[in-house]
Amino acid sequence: MSARKKVRRDDGTSSKKPVWIDDQDKDSEEEHLEDMLFGSKSFKQSHRLQDETTGLEHLEDSDLFFFDTGGVKSRSERNEESNDDSDSDDEMQSDRRSEAPVTPKTRDSLRPKANGPVWEDPDDQQLQISISSDRRLRKLRIDQSEDVITGSEYEQRLRQQFETINPLPEWAAKARRKRTRDEMEGHDGVIINSTTGGILSTGIKSLEKGSLEVERLRDANQASPTEGDVKSIMFHPSPTVSLLLSAGGDRRLKLFTVDGHTNPLLQTVHIPSLPISSAVFHPSGSSILLTGPRPFFFNYDLQSGACTRSPRGLWGTFASKPDDVDKSLEINAFSPSGEVLAVAGRRGYVHLVDWTVGSPQVVASLKMNTPVKSLWWNTASSSNMELCSLGENSEVYVWDVRSRACQARWKDDGGYGATTIVGSPNNEYTAIGSKSGLVNVYDSRRSSEPKLLKAIGNLTTAISSLHFNHSSELLVMSSRLKKSQLRLVHLPSLTVFSNWPTSSTPVGKATATAFSHNSEYLAIGNSRGRVLLYGMRHFWNT
Repeated sequence: MSARKKVRRDDGTSSKKPVWIDDQDKDSEEEHLEDMLFGSKSFKQSHRLQDETTGLEHLEDSDLFFFDTGGVKSRSERNEESNDDSDSDDEMQSDRRSEAPVTPKTRDSLRPKANGPVWEDPDDQQLQISISSDRRLRKLRIDQSEDVITGSEYEQRLRQQFETINPLPEWAAKARRKRTRDEMEGHDGVIINSTTGGILSTGIKSLEKGSLEVERLRDANQASPTEGDVKSIMFHPSPTVSLLLSAGGDRRLKLFTVDGHTNPLLQTVHIPSLPISSAVFHPSGSSILLTGPRPFFFNYDLQSGACTRSPRGLWGTFASKPDDVDKSLEINAFSPSGEVLAVAGRRGYVHLVDWTVGSPQVVASLKMNTPVKSLWWNTASSSNMELCSLGENSEVYVWDVRSRACQARWKDDGGYGATTIVGSPNNEYTAIGSKSGLVNVYDSRRSSEPKLLKAIGNLTTAISSLHFNHSSELLVMSSRLKKSQLRLVHLPSLTVFSNWPTSSTPVGKATATAFSHNSEYLAIGNSRGRVLLYGMRHFWNT
């Protein structure tokens, strides 16, 4: 019996009765269409056989399709094409590139590159981001007129901004330096310059005496000069953060990103109640201590941006009478670990402030026989608790802060009008400046009785600033009382560099000096509110 199906047919009549159609009345085309729509046993079997013979059953799903990204080429392909197009230009400019001076911006190419990111999105180069339309992004601008940047550049500037606010921890910095040394040693003492293809020696060449390679750069505070004297300048203690602080007579603290080109202003903090005479980074790099001729201080937190005044109970039980409270906290120094702050008080006292607690407080005091002129912590001490204090009578006290005991006492040669004391990072040298302009350099490897190496008399007015560089090869000495009173000393030979500064160098009255962490830069603050910036070319490749 043939199968019949019940269908309705609308032929324009009023009859609503169903019409039965016999399968025998269907042609082959109608049956084939019906099988495709509703399925049939024979149709399914035939198509199953076709699937089994396609040859695609062993392929992975990811091989059966792809994403069309609009023809975006990989970075390596783009580099190959750009290299092919610029071969002729490279040949014409190779001589000029080899003679071009090294700048702080290009020195990174001389270092071995660390492992790259696990994944990079090639579409980042095609993104166009406006950093001037959004107020939160304006801080990422290098130039005030800058507007649109690529996605890759945007990512890089965000990283730099994050590292500025959250500096690399010391343990991570040590690990990075160790990894860099291991990579350099693994290349048998040489590395390949990725830009020129030349072979560069990884050995650090010692600084030679006589002539110093110095390059004038844009002022570090050109974006916002100080109104009045520059009282204090200092680079951030972390090697990964290019940050410089400047404080001056306008009672403002200013932070600049130092790149040697535009040096943009990051932050300005105005403290009307404090004439700032000293501003220093905490050794951790997380905050800035601001002091002046007042019995209180301010602490500026870099991460939160909060500026807090010292607590009322700062002096604890050491100030039972109002007259016992010191009127100035200008002379101070952090211990290498940042746990203790030493503050020079009146009548020869050195107060020790515990900086590990939430509310800093004076916990002990040391006593000299004369007023304190300068303080310096021995960074090479194994305990990080050896403090040197310089008295008005040119006598030096060496203290063990843990036991509050004086370990040694010795007097500066000449013994007249000492103004400041500082030691080298390797603990090999100690320098003491005086009112006469003399700077005595000692061999401090014997702390009980240092040996005088040389008295340097190139300056004629009272020494106001002494600073060693990170490698203990340079000493910068200056006086704020007269113009052009600044010299650099080559420590291994104990000679003054003769080629710089010259009579045309616009030093003015140097009021403050500072070396960057790796001595790539030398900053000089003067009485005209400028912070001059110079590149120390010898240290750009180290």
